[in-house]
Order: sequence, then structure tokens, then C-alpha cells
Amino acid sequence: ILCQDISMDFNLSHKVALVTAASQGLGKASALELAREGCELIICSRNEDKIKDSAKDIEAKTQSKVTSLVVDLGNSKEIDYLFEEIKKNYDGIDILVNNAGGPPLSTFSSVSDDEWQKAFELTMMSAMRLSRAALPYMKLKKWGRIINISSYSVKTPVPGLFISNSIRLGVLGWAKALSDEVATEGITVNTVCPGSTRTERIKELIANQAEKSGKSLKEAEELMANNIPMKRIGEPEELASLIAYLASERASYLTGCAIQVDGGATRGY
Repeated sequence: ILCQDISMDFNLSHKVALVTAASQGLGKASALELAREGCELIICSRNEDKIKDSAKDIEAKTQSKVTSLVVDLGNSKEIDYLFEEIKKNYDGIDILVNNAGGPPLSTFSSVSDDEWQKAFELTMMSAMRLSRAALPYMKLKKWGRIINISSYSVKTPVPGLFISNSIRLGVLGWAKALSDEVATEGITVNTVCPGSTRTERIKELIANQAEKSGKSLKEAEELMANNIPMKRIGEPEELASLIAYLASERASYLTGCAIQVDGGATRGY
């Protein structure tokens, strides 16, 4: 039984949380879990229709206040706009969940300079810019949570995800350094590292493998799951539960960590 219908009571009522790229997948699941714990939400995405639908769905399921905005995280001016809107309507933010669409499938020889730069802006610079804008509010309150959604590829490189394998490690290093810098101010910085989780991105990977191998989608998923000790693909709600915990006061002595949620797929300690 998944935990999406059970509130864990992390005492997050009236905390303001910003979850980016929250129109679907891990971002939406994380936003929904935080709303269930009582947070007021700000969510954003590049797709106006999808982010509005996401907000309506979360409000209907939780009765929490949700503000949805259209933002391209790869554009610094749009991040400035996002925080201008936050300043108009909220007394800052308490919880920041940095999430962005994963870089495309790639090999080293297939990636151009422009594609590297675009991925760097979206994957690394967005997390840095969002955090830089959020930190003054958190420092003022002497309380804050920054949580980055990354990938278990930071611990176990994944074939076919060359850009992700490379740039996400940079985010991890930055997050660790930031956690040291703000540790005395009641602010924690952690990274969650999902493995194969049932999102649109994993569905794309399964379809890609099915096409290459001539197998059905079910067979391709079973083949992917066979490499995971738990022998199944994860569900977005399982990552969202960890994010809610990291956002809570219960995780106040946990910072600078990168925690995989991958069914045991990471083979290193």
C-alpha cells in the first residue's frame, strides 16, 4: 500500500513551499505530499495548461492553497519574475524543492556545445539561482529547507544519460558546500537521488529500450526491474515521502546528504 493517502504529520502547517517543475512526475508528487502535510504551495512549470491542472488537482485533494506560475527554469529572468510574484503574495518561502526536467538521452559524441550549455543552465544554474533567491527569507527566519531532486546517477552512472551523469554531480558538490555554509542558520540542504521511478522520463527510457530490443513495453520494464534488488520500478510517492520528512523539523540534524531511493540499485556504499 502506497503512502500517498496517509499524512505523516510532520507539522508543516502554514510553511510555504516552492516546488519547481511540478506539473507531473516527481515534482507533482512532492508538491502533493507537502500539501497533504499542510504547506501552502507555489508550483511552476513551462507548460501553462499542465501546471494549472496540477494546481487544481492538488487543491482538490488537499484543500491547501496552491499558486501556479509559468516559468522556464533555464532562463534567469524568469526565475527573477518567479520571486517577484512570491514577494507580492507571500512572506517569503520556507521550503524549496529544486527540480527540473532531466537532460535528454545522450552519448558523449552526440552532445553539442549548445546542448551542454542548455543542460547546465537548466540542471545546475536553476538550482543555484533559486536557492540564492530563497536563502535571504530563510536566513531571516533562521529556518529553511533546500531539497534537490537529482538522480541515483550521481552514485551509479546510467548508460545513455551522459549529460545527466556529468552535470548532476556538479549540483551535488555545490549542495554539499552550501550545506556547510548555512548549517548554523537553521537551514538544511539535502539531495534525493531517485532510481527508476514510474515517471514520464522512465516511460521514455523503457520505450527506447523496447524499440532497440524488439521487446514489448512490459518485457522492457521487467528487464529494467530485473536489475533492481526489489525487482520493481519505484513510484513517485515513495520519493515524495522522503522529501516531506527532509522538509520537517524531524530532519533538523540531517544536512549535506545525498540519499538514494532506488530499491537497492546503487551498488556502492
